[in-house]
Parts: sequence; structure tokens; C-alpha cells
Amino acid sequence: MTNAFVAQSLDEIRFWSRIMKEHSLFLRLGFRCEDTQLIQEANQFYRLFEDIEQRSHSFTNQTDPEQMRRFNSEVQQAATGIFAFKRKILGLILTCQLPGSNNFPLLVDHTSREANYFRKRLIELNEGKLKPLADAIIKENVFFLRIMADHAQFIGHLLDPSERKLVDMARNFSHDFDQLVFQARDLESMKPQSQTVPLLDQFLDQNRVSVASLRDFKKTARDLIEECRIKSIIHPLLADHVFREAERFLHIIDMFEKNLQTQK
Repeated sequence: MTNAFVAQSLDEIRFWSRIMKEHSLFLRLGFRCEDTQLIQEANQFYRLFEDIEQRSHSFTNQTDPEQMRRFNSEVQQAATGIFAFKRKILGLILTCQLPGSNNFPLLVDHTSREANYFRKRLIELNEGKLKPLADAIIKENVFFLRIMADHAQFIGHLLDPSERKLVDMARNFSHDFDQLVFQARDLESMKPQSQTVPLLDQFLDQNRVSVASLRDFKKTARDLIEECRIKSIIHPLLADHVFREAERFLHIIDMFEKNLQTQK
């Protein structure tokens, strides 16, 4: 169990610290040139999470659990800091104090939700209060399905309007994932009666098909952007960023399905 705690902690930190680092870059690129204080703060968070990411690779699954807990707490404080930074930016945008910024309010909110997820995940690990399997399945899917829906919307808005076919595909994915979010929330509202193995199994199967399809679309878009074969204002790193998050979701679905099989 102690090895599992350390392994889970390292997996979360290695994945999400890179995501937080990249969020800092994307936010910085969206600021106006006169937003020097915000640019400086974004750069500080970039360096902070780059350091965390690098340090995480000095740990192994045999690391002392107490040492891991201390590192988790340190990273959780960093995640709380970038969460507060993102919410500050969102407030500035929504009160029209950053006119001309290229950061969509939904994108800033999206990145803050991921930071909050990361910090809460580390708290749960340190306190040993991981959710029961059925609760975790529904909650994780509600969170990640919304993330996938957001990604489809961002892609649709950042592609050049002349890329009509790709824009239409992104909009269709956005609609499909909005529907999946509603379905997941319906299942959540029916708890605990909805937490049967057959229902959860079908729920995961359906989501996997849709996420795999979106993942493949993201991979195609990423490759085309890297090869300069389509017109967009999507940074190549952002294209890879959203692809990796879809891969992460598929990994989580597979993990849940494997655990469900033991309950049949």
C-alpha cells in the first residue's frame, strides 16, 4: 500500500506539473505586451512547475512515504497558488480590465479547474481519503468529459474559419461531449441507486468510444499543425497538450474498467 501511495503520487505530479507549466506558458502568450506584472507571474509559475517536474523524477516508487507526503504538500501549495492566479486573471477579464487579451475566459476557467483538481487530488492522497470506486468513476468522468468538451470548443475557435471541415468536426465533438456531460451528471444525481456494475460498465464503454475518437482527431490536428498543413492560431504545444489529456482520460477509463471487472 505504501508503494501504491508513492506510485500514485508520482504519477499525478509528473503528469499535472507539466500541464501546469504549459498553462503558464499559454496564459503568458495570451497577455498583452503591457501586462508586464502578469507576464512576470506567469513566468514564475512556469519555472516553479518546471522545477517540480524535474524534481519528481528524482523520486522512485521505493521513496519513503513520509518524504512523498512532504513533497505532495509542497506541490499542493504550488497548485493552490496557480489556481488563485488563474482565478485572478479570470476576474480581470470578466470585469473588462484586460481588453484585447487573447485568453478566452472559458480557457482560463478550464485551466483553473484542472489546477483545483490537481491540488485536491494531492490532498486526498496525503489524507488517504480516496473515493470509493463507484463514486470515483462518476466524479472523474464528469470532470474529464467537461474538459474534453472544452477542448473541442477551443479547437473550433482557434482554427482558421476557412478550415470549414475541421471546424465543423470540432463543433460536432463539442456537442457530443456536452451531451455526455449531461448524461454523466444525470447518473451522478441518481446515486447511489445508479452505482451498479452493469450501468457503470456501460457508462465507461460509451465514454471510451467517444474519447478515443476525439483523441484521434486531436492527434490528426496536432500532426497537421506541426507540419504546417492547416491554418490556425493553435500553438503546436497546445495541440500536443490537449492530446495528452485525452490519452490520460483513456488511461483512467481503462483503470476503472479493470477494477470493475474484479467486482463482477
